[in-house]
Amino acid sequence: MNHPPGRQHAPESVPATGIATIDDLREHLQWAIELEHATLPPYLCALYSLDAERNPEAVEVVAGVFIEEMLHLTLAANLLNAVGGSPRLDTPQLLPPHPRRLPHGDPSLELSLLPFGDEALEMFLRLERPAPPGAPAEGDRYETIGQFYEAIEDGLRGLCDRLGEAEVFGGDPARQIHAEQFRHTAGRMIAVTDLASALAALEEIVEEGEGTSRGAVWDGDPDVHHPDRDEVAHYYRFQELRAGRRYRRGDTPRSGPTGEPLGVDFAGVLPMRPNPKITDHPPGSAIRNAQEEFNRTYCTLLHLLEQAFNGSPRLLAVAVATMHKLKAQAQALMRTPDGDGTTAGPTFEYVPPPERGWTAGDEPQRITVLPDGPYLVHGGVPLRRKRKIVSAEGNALTWQTGDTLQTEPTYALCRCGQSGSKPFCDGTHARIGFDGTENADVRPYKELQHVHDGVGISGQRVGELCIHAAFCIGRTRPIAEMLADTADSDVRSNIMGRIDHCPSGSYSYALQRGGETIEADLPRAISVLEEEDGLASALWVTGGVPVHRADGRPLETRNRVTLCRCGHSAGKPLCDGTHRKIDFREEHAGDSRLSGTEHDRA
Repeated sequence: MNHPPGRQHAPESVPATGIATIDDLREHLQWAIELEHATLPPYLCALYSLDAERNPEAVEVVAGVFIEEMLHLTLAANLLNAVGGSPRLDTPQLLPPHPRRLPHGDPSLELSLLPFGDEALEMFLRLERPAPPGAPAEGDRYETIGQFYEAIEDGLRGLCDRLGEAEVFGGDPARQIHAEQFRHTAGRMIAVTDLASALAALEEIVEEGEGTSRGAVWDGDPDVHHPDRDEVAHYYRFQELRAGRRYRRGDTPRSGPTGEPLGVDFAGVLPMRPNPKITDHPPGSAIRNAQEEFNRTYCTLLHLLEQAFNGSPRLLAVAVATMHKLKAQAQALMRTPDGDGTTAGPTFEYVPPPERGWTAGDEPQRITVLPDGPYLVHGGVPLRRKRKIVSAEGNALTWQTGDTLQTEPTYALCRCGQSGSKPFCDGTHARIGFDGTENADVRPYKELQHVHDGVGISGQRVGELCIHAAFCIGRTRPIAEMLADTADSDVRSNIMGRIDHCPSGSYSYALQRGGETIEADLPRAISVLEEEDGLASALWVTGGVPVHRADGRPLETRNRVTLCRCGHSAGKPLCDGTHRKIDFREEHAGDSRLSGTEHDRA
């Protein structure tokens, strides 16, 4: 029997799964997100401790499992969004101290941060262990991950039978991550809109972990590194690593792997200290500083994933790019001696947003600069194109407003100049090692300005802000010379019009020295500027949208600000006109998405 939307009707008795209402279902799917995330830090520690030259096959296996766990995390978010929930990732609950229990799982299942080796493999085998035949569905304190997902499946089926699919799957389809946005694995990225797609997503998660059926070792997908070979499920991949041999057709869980050798050099591993903690080292020490920087980066990743799963799917590419930085930071730690023959390692501890630097500011609409990354735009600030109109002689006349670009509630704009999907970020900054160090002067405009008086007008200029858009040059004389003739109201009006078109606000004016600055009435928006002959220019931020640097320091909020997007300004994040010197263009070949062959970059 169907019920009106929004009303919950509990059955007479609560099912053994603990899922009696849609709210129960949402709670369990949030647990699924926490479960899938809990696997990531242990897998990353094992992966980054491996010497890729001495253990290329082990790197492929662990990296492949990690990427598929990211797929499972995304599928769990799709499931929660499909039933009207809101995935939460940027929260302290996701990063309790290690060793830790699996969220809502059997208390005997403990996760630790370990280097690759026998102890780590035993932990992974316990984590990925298939459910035994006839094992019951378990919605809490589950013994295996498969039993937990079986409880979710039973809950979904029961709610759909009782309430109808339309009421159960009432989430916003725009929040779904699609296959074209997640191309990092041979596994299936499934957008969830109904019971059939929800069951397919659950099946994908369980099969990649346990096998296509209880008693089978294969996960139903081709091996992403070797497409001619079938892939085995996670549990059996770790069996392969332990045995040093691959499964082949005809092998079973009872037979174990009997195929070709799989080379594992257990000595080719960085000896990371198990379960490191920030408090192991005093404040200000080199290791603690590096661990704190890693934690800030990891929490940035969680923030980006949360935004991607809550209505801004394009940010998934930025999140993936953040993993490149994590890898470099983790491996640097693992090469730092930490006494007793061990090395340091990442601690995966939660950093509150105010302590991350770039997350400063709480304005609903704002721009924050990610460290060595893109501009993160919050609050749905409108994004549009503007083209400079010039005379036949090449003199700057005005700006013509063009198309409004479709954006998400939070979106990222390219800062390195190399994105294949300009003006949006596609993660290229991480792959090219973009250095986004900011050195723009943060002093107020009034401290930097030079004032030149005329008649009925006082010109104010900050040369450091100039992007050479050339409105101040004019058809005959620059503004600096014209000020002498401002007794002529036409000359004065001409100057005011040109200054109003200055995108950076390098030039401004008052009616008298020390008077209130007169500003054009500009909307809250970001304009992607194009100058003459198709030259790509700055990002023009108007209407007083606040801009915060990556270190948390705010730029002075002004009516007009121009941000660099060619990646070469000497005054980042502000534009300094370098795009003209390098003939910056928006056209760029390349694909923004990582393919499955790039697992080893995780």
